[in-house]
Amino acid sequence: MSLRILLLFLFALVTATASAQDETLSAAMEVLDDFHRAASEADAERYFGHFAEDAIFLGTDITERWTVTEFRDYAMPAFNEGRGWTYVPKTRHPYLSTDGKTAWFDEILVNERFGDTRGSGVLVLEGGVWKIAQYHLTVPVPNDLLMDVVGMIEAWK
Repeated sequence: MSLRILLLFLFALVTATASAQDETLSAAMEVLDDFHRAASEADAERYFGHFAEDAIFLGTDITERWTVTEFRDYAMPAFNEGRGWTYVPKTRHPYLSTDGKTAWFDEILVNERFGDTRGSGVLVLEGGVWKIAQYHLTVPVPNDLLMDVVGMIEAWK
C-alpha cells in the first residue's frame, strides 16, 4: 500500500469517527432540547421520561436537591394545571466522552421571569437512549454583586 493510499484511508477513518461523534452528541443535545420543550408545554410524561431512573435535579435554592420522584412530586401540581416553565437555550457547550456513552454540557438559558440562567448537567446512554442523569439550574450572580447577595442570604437565614 502506498503512503498516499494509507494517508487517504486514515483521513477517511478520522473523518468518519468525527462524524459519528458529532451525530452522537447531536442526539444527546436533541434530548436536552426536548426536555426544555416538554417543561414549557407542561408535558410531565415527556419531561420526566428524559430523566435516568437515579437522576438528580439541582435547583436554584440550596435546598433543591431532588431525586426524580421528589422533583416529580414538586412539579406535578404546576404541570397538572398546565403550567410549565420556559427556559430557552441561548448558548450551549456540549461534550462527549471518548466511549460515546456520556455527554455533559453547560448552557445559558433565557427565562422571562429570571432573565439569563445557567444549566449544566450530564446525560448517559442507557439502552441506546440518552437520559439526563443530572441537571443543575443556577442563577449566575455577577462578581461585583456577589458580596451583596451573600449578605442578603445571610440576613434571610
